[in-house]
Amino acid sequence: MATVFTKIVNGEIPSYKIAEDENYFAFLDINPLQKGHVLVIPKQETDYIFDLEPDVLAGLHKFAQRVAKAIKKAIPCKKVAVVVLGLEVPHAHVHLIPMNAESDVRFDKKLQLTKEEFEEIAEKIRKEF
Repeated sequence: MATVFTKIVNGEIPSYKIAEDENYFAFLDINPLQKGHVLVIPKQETDYIFDLEPDVLAGLHKFAQRVAKAIKKAIPCKKVAVVVLGLEVPHAHVHLIPMNAESDVRFDKKLQLTKEEFEEIAEKIRKEF
């Protein structure tokens, strides 16, 4: 059975897509820690990030780097944190989170954003990608 992330890639579940190529997909996290919190995934469905083939893992990080640079241009922040975390979805992914302080990357606090806020943020980042 396909993961929720594969369903997002396939367009079966809507998302706020940031970027995509033939192997990778980036979209806004719907439970963000900060405005501009993006998930980057390989389209290949693999549960554990370190089970990815080395070239796929390297490609994921290269794609994530491009997305992170776009986030940094679009969202005022000191850095973009990279976090590998999550057991809820059995599909390898990295979190890219704009941060001004380490406390901005606490997974026990989530923002509640409107559809319009998500769309505005996604558009800002897409323009910089």
